[in-house]
Amino acid sequence: MRLVVAECAARYSGRLDATLPFARRLLLVKADGSVLLHSDGGSYKPLNWMSPPCSLHVVEPDDAAAERGVTSVWHVQHAKSDDRLEIELFEVFHDSAHELGVDPGLVKDGVEAHLQALLAEQIELLGPGHTLVRREFPTAIGPVDILARDPHGSTIAIEIKRRGDIDGVEQLTRYLELLGRDPLLAPVRGIFAAQEIKPQARVLAKDRGIECLVLDYQAMRGLDDPSSRLF
Repeated sequence: MRLVVAECAARYSGRLDATLPFARRLLLVKADGSVLLHSDGGSYKPLNWMSPPCSLHVVEPDDAAAERGVTSVWHVQHAKSDDRLEIELFEVFHDSAHELGVDPGLVKDGVEAHLQALLAEQIELLGPGHTLVRREFPTAIGPVDILARDPHGSTIAIEIKRRGDIDGVEQLTRYLELLGRDPLLAPVRGIFAAQEIKPQARVLAKDRGIECLVLDYQAMRGLDDPSSRLF
């Protein structure tokens, strides 16, 4: 990755036209070919960028640009479109290159697989007397996250999401319709479980007779004791 801190101006042309006036910015040139311009603000989002595949060519400024103080010009051209990013560099304060190697990627904590494993281990969160049948119960349209039984032996299908929205309720509805046709499982009750459930999803779930369960991930991991909270 190449890091350049410089006073610069930029023009983007193609599917849209945009201009960045003269200012001091950070320019990133990544190994994948992408070029990004960042300011000292705006969080992670660049002010402008060119995504790969693209090519970068550095040229000398013409006489008019040189009179304005431009020391070099970056031409960034997309390989599959007419999109073009032209960056004029004035004074350069830093220019370095670093080999970062292959990144292993982000490992998310609290993803659906973690929630599923924890709820399977703590199936009593559904209430006393509930038992686990199995995780990833196979069906013709995909696996049900958890299949369980209540104290009376009735079947429960549980769909787990980090953030529960209408799509998740629709998905569980399809599972319930399919499982309900199996005489060995019917009748089947549904539980929609998530760390956060949107109001629209709650309304739809209630309308379809599906119970909603909010999962406290930290408490399930044993890192938070709800009984010790003041609020």
